[in-house]
Amino acid sequence: MTFRARLRRLFGMVLLTIITATSSAQDNPPVRILAMGDSLTAGYGLVNGEGFTSQLQELLRSQGHNVEIINGGVSGDTTTGGLARLDWALADQPAAVILALGANDGLRAVDPQLTRANLTTLLEKLTAARLPVLLVGMLAPPNLGQQYEQSFNAIYPELAEQFEVLFYPFFLEGVAARPELNQADGIHPNPQGVALIVQRMLPYVEQLLEQVSAQTP
Repeated sequence: MTFRARLRRLFGMVLLTIITATSSAQDNPPVRILAMGDSLTAGYGLVNGEGFTSQLQELLRSQGHNVEIINGGVSGDTTTGGLARLDWALADQPAAVILALGANDGLRAVDPQLTRANLTTLLEKLTAARLPVLLVGMLAPPNLGQQYEQSFNAIYPELAEQFEVLFYPFFLEGVAARPELNQADGIHPNPQGVALIVQRMLPYVEQLLEQVSAQTP
């Protein structure tokens, strides 16, 4: 075989590999999960790759899951704001949703009845669209009094049961009030804190992916 023939054969093999890889990627697109939340989801104070959605996507892919986590976090957002932008967020056509709103409702002492009503409408819309949901709970700041705390904290488990969706009790579980896992403001997790959050949440997100698979023809 001449050198030119070998070169032509090598070029053909490389081209075939590229075409095959492209075809495979098109045949098996990643499962798109929308993470709908506030600054905790958006990655406030963190650089690219350190935030919740980036670290969660990386961890899931390391476990063999072909996924794309869409960052639907808006810093400062409340459940009212989240409800207002839901249709816009769903334009990305996710296969499932991680719903993590309400932290700012608590920080601003929003009436728990309004928070409950907003989350109820969000869940009604998502379940009507047949989108599997992982509801991520929030806890009220302790300085707002026992009555507010009880009313607010009851929202998430009760709605998860009502709508029969997956439920992760507290976004900041294991991270809240630990200075070494938070930024200087004591509210937003640092990269190490985010890493712990996504590690703890991983089994729940994998259950979410199982629900997506169960719906796929």
